[in-house]
Parts: sequence; structure tokens; C-alpha cells
Amino acid sequence: MSKSFFERELLLLLRSYCSIIYIHSYEEDRLESSLKEMVKYRLNYSFYSWDFIQGYIGNPSDSGFAASNPLQALDIIDQLMKDSSAIIVLKDFYLFLKDLGVQRKLRNLSQQLKKQPKAFIITATEVNIPLSLQEIITVIDFPLPGEPEIKHELNQLFDITQTIVNPLLRNKLTRACQGLSIDRIRKVFSQIFVQYGIIEDKALEFILTEKKKIISQTEILEFYPNKETINDIGGLSNLKDWLIRRSNAFSDKAKRYGLPSPKGLLLVGVQGTGKSLTAKVIASEWELPLMRLDIGKIFGGIVGESESRMRQMIQVSEAMSPCVLWIDEIDKAFSGIEGKGDSGTTSRVLATFITWLSEKKSQVFVVATANSINFLPIEILRKGRLDEIFFLGLPNIPERELIFQVHLEKMRPKSWFKYNITILSNLTNNFSGAEIEQVIIEAMHLGFSQNRDFTTQDIVEAIYSFVPLADTCKEQIQTLQELVLSGRIRNASHDL
Repeated sequence: MSKSFFERELLLLLRSYCSIIYIHSYEEDRLESSLKEMVKYRLNYSFYSWDFIQGYIGNPSDSGFAASNPLQALDIIDQLMKDSSAIIVLKDFYLFLKDLGVQRKLRNLSQQLKKQPKAFIITATEVNIPLSLQEIITVIDFPLPGEPEIKHELNQLFDITQTIVNPLLRNKLTRACQGLSIDRIRKVFSQIFVQYGIIEDKALEFILTEKKKIISQTEILEFYPNKETINDIGGLSNLKDWLIRRSNAFSDKAKRYGLPSPKGLLLVGVQGTGKSLTAKVIASEWELPLMRLDIGKIFGGIVGESESRMRQMIQVSEAMSPCVLWIDEIDKAFSGIEGKGDSGTTSRVLATFITWLSEKKSQVFVVATANSINFLPIEILRKGRLDEIFFLGLPNIPERELIFQVHLEKMRPKSWFKYNITILSNLTNNFSGAEIEQVIIEAMHLGFSQNRDFTTQDIVEAIYSFVPLADTCKEQIQTLQELVLSGRIRNASHDL
């Protein structure tokens, strides 16, 4: 969500007499500055601000009114004329919403203010609203700074420090800073000036390191380094062709062409068929940062926490765009949603996620993986949410030959061709790519234990002693193959 979208949304709420607005943000100063700017240039409103220590600042009759008294802070309405327009900012007020007196007062005020041009704005670093207040409080997120704001901030910074930075590097720095708050950008460049004295390409690495720290602090997203290339994938030719055609879809050239940015993929198939590897390869081939979402960590124990974490994930992902968001095993989070006894938490989280998938304009390419789609909500599978659903089946003989070659070239780059890949490929029917790698490793252990290099015969012995996963989940594979034949999902390979 851009700042301009946030301003339009907030203006709409204010003009429709929405009396209690809850704004989620970690940037209190920037948010307050933005609100004051709106009041000055776009609204004929008075502006008041309260915090627990200082009370009200700019109160019409008593500066410092309601210090250390959250309940009394709501009495400011009695001091304002009924027809006067006002925005009243209550900093950190979410911490007092559990108080029964505060809850009752807010409920009374919500009725009283339905026809008055006044609004309480609660600023908060987390979303935690008691059930009794959820119907009268509207929650919106204040976005991290977008490209125009970051560019303006950097230009000011370079002007003040009289630093000369060429336009190409300025653009790279602007893009690299996406996902950082204004305060964080200022701190990062202060450290860059101290460490290097000048602004060079090394600053980009410094910014990337800072972003990794921020993402790790969310405890939801993980910045995932990867070096895999498309040559590391054996087979999956249809999927590879699809990815190669879209390799420049996030470029400025594509934007000028009017090409919409790709939304994402759902990759389905049994374990070990290359779904996770594909997610890594996409980011590497498209030269985009890869973030991995641990979907299980979205769900918290406190009411409203799960929804808040989903919103935080969306905000950070959008601020990092263009990027690849890898959601591993999404089916574990949302399968069988109707039967989950969690008071609707999973349904609300899913609704937030689905709405974002449908409406997102940011360049966040979602790669979701699933072992099965039988119990996934139909909303995720609908066209328009993601670009395509690919089935990654068990590799056929030519693909198994490629997989053996890829792994043997890694293990024995100078002698891989000595192994009889044709025989090995014919013996590994129903083996996944991960299982092929495992039998090679098992053969290596055998050779190592006898102080010799491993041979084709060692791999053959490992194959005969291995029971592939496909033998225990034939029905699941058959169901996915039937979906491919019906045209509901695409096959990642040329044939089944």
C-alpha cells in the first residue's frame, strides 16, 4: 500500500464520520508528520495529540490535560464545540484498551460522534483490539516509505552532506532502501559515512545487511540467500519455459510496455520433486531477493495477533518489492479450514491473504508450495489470485537422466560421465529428484567406508535398498495427475 492510498483511505474514513481509527505503524514521528500535513493542506480540522507522560499538547484550555490518565484523555470531547472538526491522536493508547472503563467510554463516544466531524486516532506498533471494541474501531496500516519519499530523503541527505552521487547509483540506493523506515535509512547512511566516508557501490551491500536484520526481527520472514540456477533443475521443461519468458517482467522496460507484473505460482506435488528448489531458482534467475515465510509462525495465541502478523508480512513484502515471497507447504496452514476450532482466526487470516493476492499491485511474486491441493480452500486455487498452478510430478526417464547428471556433476565434476546414467535412470522409476540425490549419497558412504571411490554398482545397490515415497502415496499422485489431464492445473514437464 502506498502513502497516497493510505491518505485516500484515511480521508474517506474521516469524511464519513468514522470516529475511532486505529493506525498500525512503527514510525510514530513520520505518521504524526503525515497527519499534520493532511490537516494543514487537505482538511479544515484542528489537531490534538496526547501521550501518557505529557498529556495533551495543543489542548485549547489546558496544556498537559489528562497526563497519566487514559480515561480522562477521552474527555477532551467535552471541551470541544459540537460542530468543530478535530483529529485527536492518542499515542500508544492500544495499551489501555483492556481497561473496562476505557472500553465503555469508547463505546459511548462512538454513538455520540456518529454525526460529529471528530475522530480519535489511536497509534499502535501492534494490532491488539478487545472483541468488545472490534465493531467500532477501524484498523488501517501506515505504509513504509515508498520510492518517491525515499528518493526525496536521499536527495536531502546528499545535499546537506554535499555528497556527489551519480544518478544511476542514486536509483540503486533508492531501490535498495525500500523496506526501511525513514529513521532506519538515516541511521544506515550515518554508519555508511562513518565507515566509508563516501557513497559507493559498497553502500548497497551495507543496506542489504541492514534489511536482513530487520526481516529476521519479524520472526515471520526469513531472508533466504541462494545460488541455485535454472541448470540445477533436472527436467520440468514446461515450468522452465514459463519462467524464462517472464525473466524480465519486473524490469522498467516491461513497465513501459504496459505489461502487468506476474503475481505468482502454486507448485504442487509430493515431497522431493523440486518445489522448494524452484522457488530458489526463480529468485536467483530473476535477480530478486528471496524471502521465505514460515506460515506456521503467522498464527499466534493472542486474539488479533495472527491477523496482525499477516498484515506485517504483507507490509514488509511490499516494501521489499520487487522480490520473491516463498510460502512453503501452504496446505498445512489452510487445509480443512472449515473444521478448525479457532474462533475464525484461520478464516480471517486467509481472507486477508486472499484479498491481498487479488488486489496487490506491488511487484511481489508469490511462490506457494503444497504437497496436496485436495483440502486447500477453493479461493486460493481460483484464477486471478496466482498466475498458474503447476504439478511437479515424478520425473520420467529423460528427466531422471538429467537429475543424475546434475547431482553427479556436483559430486564428481571431473568424472561424472564414467557413471552409467542410462541404467540408473531405468532402475529409479517412481523416484523423486530428492530420492535420486539420496541414493547417490548412500553410494558415496559405501565407497568412503571401503576407502575407494563409489561406483555405478554402489548406486544400484542403494536403489534396490530404497523404498520411494511414491509407493506409499499412489492415490495422492493419481489425483494430481487426473487434475492435469482435466486441464485444471498444468504439468511442469512435457508429459506425465
